[in-house]
Amino acid sequence: MSSIQVLSTDPKKISVRLKGVPLQYANALRRICLNGVPVFAIDTVDVIENSSAMMDESIAHRLGMIPLKTELSRFNEPDSRVLLVLDSGNKETSETVTSADLLSQDEVVKPSSNKISIAYLAPGQKIKVEAYARLGRGTEHAKWNSSNVSILTHTDKNNEYELTVETTGALEPKEIVIAGVDELAKRLEEFKEILVNFK
Repeated sequence: MSSIQVLSTDPKKISVRLKGVPLQYANALRRICLNGVPVFAIDTVDVIENSSAMMDESIAHRLGMIPLKTELSRFNEPDSRVLLVLDSGNKETSETVTSADLLSQDEVVKPSSNKISIAYLAPGQKIKVEAYARLGRGTEHAKWNSSNVSILTHTDKNNEYELTVETTGALEPKEIVIAGVDELAKRLEEFKEILVNFK
């Protein structure tokens, strides 16, 4: 009989024990928890003004790699888009623009941390951008990875493994595992249908 038991959990990481689960399914769950659960990430950036020392492309790349909080129950792939605006204003002193300056039109979809550095501005420099975030999966690009770490280790018992998942901050660790299990079940059902139709 298959089962999942939570061994330890905190706001950033969870470890679960998988019992009675074949290795191929356990490893598939590990991979889905890493890059198969959809999360929000900035995908399109319109640079309105940039007088900083950084190129537009560099700013867009940094924005894309900022983990954004995600609430899967509220959105559908791939239509969901959220606008985030960054307007540093005119700075009279040198200052670092951070993810705290990135304002979202959505109450949930916003940076998981306010301390991520985006650009350093000298006096008189300014950055103003409009960025659009959408749901995606890490199989498309690493910025959509739902976890930083997803490790599977074998215990001393047959068909028993420990899965450790560390979140990027987009989702709670437990949410990643639950969504991963749901995604794995969905993929297995789709594969079963393909086999039936093939016969």
